[in-house]
Amino acid sequence: MKTLLYGLAGLVLLTAPATAQQARFDDVVRNLRNPDPRARMSSIEMLRESKYLEAIEPIAPLVNDPVDEIQLAALEAELSFYLVEEVSARRRVAFIIEVRKSGRAEAAFESGPLAVWPRPVPEALVSALLQAIDDENAKVRLEAIYTLGAIARPPLSETHARRLASALDHYDPAIRLAAARVTGRLQVEPALPLLLKAVFDSQEAVRFAAMRALGAIRAENTVRTLTEQLEHYGKGEGAWSALDGLAHIAHDSSVPVFKTRLADRDPFIRRAAIEGLGRALSAGASAEAEGAAAEVPAIEAAAADPSPVVRAAAAFALELLGQNGIDRLATALQSNDLAPQIAEYFLELGPKGTARLVPHVKSTDASIRGNVAVILGAIGSAAEIVALEPLLQDAETDVRRAAERAIERIKVRGA
Repeated sequence: MKTLLYGLAGLVLLTAPATAQQARFDDVVRNLRNPDPRARMSSIEMLRESKYLEAIEPIAPLVNDPVDEIQLAALEAELSFYLVEEVSARRRVAFIIEVRKSGRAEAAFESGPLAVWPRPVPEALVSALLQAIDDENAKVRLEAIYTLGAIARPPLSETHARRLASALDHYDPAIRLAAARVTGRLQVEPALPLLLKAVFDSQEAVRFAAMRALGAIRAENTVRTLTEQLEHYGKGEGAWSALDGLAHIAHDSSVPVFKTRLADRDPFIRRAAIEGLGRALSAGASAEAEGAAAEVPAIEAAAADPSPVVRAAAAFALELLGQNGIDRLATALQSNDLAPQIAEYFLELGPKGTARLVPHVKSTDASIRGNVAVILGAIGSAAEIVALEPLLQDAETDVRRAAERAIERIKVRGA
């Protein structure tokens, strides 16, 4: 096995006795190509600690270094250049971003797109991460694929998309699972044939992730397969995964299925059914005024559901149907447990909801103010910076930090 025979404690600075701050960055970058592993590792550490963004591309080749420890250090450094907050253990960070007990890159991926800055990802880095998916070290493989899923944004190039799709047939089931999740997040259409095959994978987790990915890609030609899987599983995570896929595709033919599942005992099934009904009615042939209006009472009833996740889904569906669910969604942001779900809705709704969301930065509830700030940072424009600036003086530290991050996100996205 590849190994580094000495620890970080034995590293020496490249231009002793200069400190990392004193070292010239061009010399540090050059040493990324140094044949001495200690010099390469030292350079990665310096560049990561200094947040030297120009090093993103030069570090990329070290993702496939001959030494495992250097690979992992390179992966950690690349991810750190994109993370809004450091990911280490399970804790709430800036409201919406929740870090979980898993690998660092997987935790960042699970935290969603708001966990990373919307910075460009060089083609060289994407290529390096895809190559590392076949590394002999299992940890390197997982960190590579989840780093890609966390920092990249669709669409990938045709070559990269097909390379990622091929990971759905990897011998390691953990990579097949990750590939299903990442292809869904990045909407990799060339992955559709292998995702359909993965619906029948030997591993349950892969099957469920593949069904959700088909929905994320909005693959209308898979509606029949997902409907059959919903009938096959009937209940539990398998049924939810199939219905979640159908709910994101939201084909008009699935409306009867959604209506049937509105009264399901499982709140996650009810949530998916309401989301799917709202999307289908707002976009399909059934979204004619009279057709949509006929279903509003059922969705309104769901707004009083005992489950908070179902009530949030109902507010989202009502917004899609022109019933102004923005205020309900904003009010629900007082629950940090619901915030990630609601953030997904606002990301889907896009900028059209910002005008009605902005007044909620003045809420008396700190969680609402902070979560609204995070969301405005993701979907707002320079016009929303004016509304966010007063929060920089908020009495709550987390609100101030959320506002700072939101303003910075808008500026990074604009640049």
